[in-house]
Amino acid sequence: MIRALPMSKLTPDAASSVRSPHAMRVALLTVVAMLAFAGNSLLCRLALKGTQIDAATFTLVRIAAATLVLWVILVARSGERRAGSWPSALALIVYAAAFSYAYVRLAAGTGALLLFGAVQATMIGYGLFKGERLAAAQWLGLVLALAGLVWLVLPGLAAPEPFSSVLMIAAGAGWGVYSLRGRGLADPVAATAGNFLRALPFALAVSALAFAHARVDGPGFACAVASGALTSGMGYIVWYAALKDLRPATAATVQLSVPVVTAAGGVLLLGEMLTARLVVSSVAILGGIALVVLSRRTR
Repeated sequence: MIRALPMSKLTPDAASSVRSPHAMRVALLTVVAMLAFAGNSLLCRLALKGTQIDAATFTLVRIAAATLVLWVILVARSGERRAGSWPSALALIVYAAAFSYAYVRLAAGTGALLLFGAVQATMIGYGLFKGERLAAAQWLGLVLALAGLVWLVLPGLAAPEPFSSVLMIAAGAGWGVYSLRGRGLADPVAATAGNFLRALPFALAVSALAFAHARVDGPGFACAVASGALTSGMGYIVWYAALKDLRPATAATVQLSVPVVTAAGGVLLLGEMLTARLVVSSVAILGGIALVVLSRRTR
């Protein structure tokens, strides 16, 4: 019978070889999750730009498909089925509905930049409200990120549509609140399934209010199902699997890659233009947020 040596008695090279498969798994899960988050923006923009589906119907189908996938997985693994909460479901539908309506007129990369900038701003703002103190480098990063956001939305030929920009910032705030409410959950998959289930009545209400403008076709429906089942439902499961092995600062930092991946996908897959304004704003916003997050980790 062969007994495994304790990690403390392994040589550095041997310990590294033991840990490396796990590290590779976490890295792979993280990459897949970031691609899924970027895929959400690309699928939504593709559907609302190139198919007949409307934003309210897209939101409803996305929420329903994610709910179905999450609950099938939850039942298969016999998890807790009474998790989730109505306040979290409300934050979720604010994010999902505003996200869909914003992408009627926003380019994929611009929308993702506004979304993730607003998510991080919401969470940083909550920390300040709770008494967290920022170092000088963090204040510099915050000012840099705000300057980048102002530059992005300033009126001009390359500026995004103002109302759609406000909607996407509201979507980011909703997702930020949802994320804050989900910190420290014992079973995040069960909570997510419960929250999506509770969000369904809200999605139905949004769809009913917009019924006069409702329309759908096969490609649009397929995009909404893929957004819900794959890049939302399965994407969140993959992200939570990676998140338990990531430090909070690392988790926040890797999410800054999503707007970059989304912008690249928008150019390559949707034929969108990569403007100088978007590039400069991206560097300022993402660099500023990274400075806040990484300085927090150092402290």
